[in-house]
Amino acid sequence: MTRVVLAANNADIGGGEVMLLGTARVLRALGVQVLVVGPDAAGGVLDAAEEDDLPVVRMAAGRRRYLAQLRSWHGRSDDWMWCHGLVPAFATAGRSRRIVHLHQEPLGSHRPAARVARTGAAATLVPSRSLQAQVPGSSVLWNWTDPLPVLGARTPRRPVRLGFIGRHSTDKGLDVLARSVALLDGTEPGGWRLVLAGDGRFVPPAQARAVDAALAPVQHLVDRLGWCDRAQFHAETDVAVFPSRWAEPFGLVAAESMSARLPFVVSDAGALPEVVGPDHPWTARRGDPSALAEVVSACLAEPAAAREAVLDAARARWEEHFSPTAGEARVAALTARLGILA
Repeated sequence: MTRVVLAANNADIGGGEVMLLGTARVLRALGVQVLVVGPDAAGGVLDAAEEDDLPVVRMAAGRRRYLAQLRSWHGRSDDWMWCHGLVPAFATAGRSRRIVHLHQEPLGSHRPAARVARTGAAATLVPSRSLQAQVPGSSVLWNWTDPLPVLGARTPRRPVRLGFIGRHSTDKGLDVLARSVALLDGTEPGGWRLVLAGDGRFVPPAQARAVDAALAPVQHLVDRLGWCDRAQFHAETDVAVFPSRWAEPFGLVAAESMSARLPFVVSDAGALPEVVGPDHPWTARRGDPSALAEVVSACLAEPAAAREAVLDAARARWEEHFSPTAGEARVAALTARLGILA
């Protein structure tokens, strides 16, 4: 039986690793034998794979050591390699029966590395049409998410709880959101709370300082959850806000909100408008605190019936495009096209 080896980019679990694990589960459901390889770290992607009863090969921690070990590693002669990120793709450049799956745009010095990494690949995948425009010759494989508990109709609490989940960085626009909360609180003192999930690990120091400076004036309004599961975050939040500045390659958190029927506001950065669809009414101009505050206010001012209609449409879009069923259909079509299921 042909085996697919899924190679991780990082030891810790980020968006690419989430999709690696999801892809492995889908392939297994399709009857494909799978193996997950990656750098070893406690609580990382390999531990998560084993919790899913997926076989793993643990390689050296540290990017250079992992790259070198993966380059010299040989599986079975008929293995397919599905490289989830630039590191494993670069390490296995030139190998046949290989898929390069780029979850972010290669920038700067990564651009020539990406050209080398794609040498000999049967396919280069990206998660959105937005990113496809930056990676010529690539094919789009939209991400998908696990279903989350569906929220019924509910009236926003007072004070309104605006939720943010992810890295506490300027790339993700947390400083923009903090300034928006300050504007909202200025017009309605005591009417707002900012619920923060995630943290600032791996955030460049300059970005961390900018976020801290923006949060300082509203610190008395902030509730910090740390890293928590999505269901807890959704239960604690009246309106989720994803105000990214950088060109998001997809937007898993937006798709998760669609699954849960949680009201959410996004910026117009990268693939976020592509994920939420052209009819989503709560989209703000990136990097603009005033515009973001206006869209948040508009979301909350929406009559209940109209707001529920938006959430129903978002849930239907998730079921059609971003559910596990939709993801399995796309992976099945890809593997059939490449001959993996033959």
